[in-house]
Amino acid sequence: MTKKNLLVYAVIALMFGGMGAYVGLSKNKGPLTTVAEPGVTGPVQALYAQSMADAAGTTQALAQWKGKALIVNFWAPWCGPCVEEMPELSALQHEVAGKNLQIIGIGIDSPANIAQFAGKFKISYPVYVAGMSGTDLSRQFGNTAGGLPYTVLIGADGQVKKTYLGRLKFEQLRADLATL
Repeated sequence: MTKKNLLVYAVIALMFGGMGAYVGLSKNKGPLTTVAEPGVTGPVQALYAQSMADAAGTTQALAQWKGKALIVNFWAPWCGPCVEEMPELSALQHEVAGKNLQIIGIGIDSPANIAQFAGKFKISYPVYVAGMSGTDLSRQFGNTAGGLPYTVLIGADGQVKKTYLGRLKFEQLRADLATL
């Protein structure tokens, strides 16, 4: 292979790499926070149809949360921003105790890792083990990128009110909760 051919191949490879980067970035444009369309209940029904083990290994039906407003936080122990927002979520759960609002965490990892994490940190809301199927569930809520943390605000009426990709901005979450 001559130097000229090598140069041509390198230029072509760079062009394809650039096009791939452009397509990948342009598909992920848009707001990190989205407002759901009214009447969308499919993912909520899928959530309530689930039974998952909690951090202690006891299987729980998520339908137990029907009729309450929910903050559903998809997270993983290896996700830095997920771990960073957990103390604030725990504090918020204490604030809303006695109100018709519940925070639940859906962990995307192995039962052993989530149990170890929950034992190490004081989390004041229920944490469930979904494994990799949690990613599929979060995608049903609009998390097309599969990124974490991903949080879904569901009204007591079972309607998705808002979704948040990335570390929560708690002042925005509190403002959204005030509209429920």
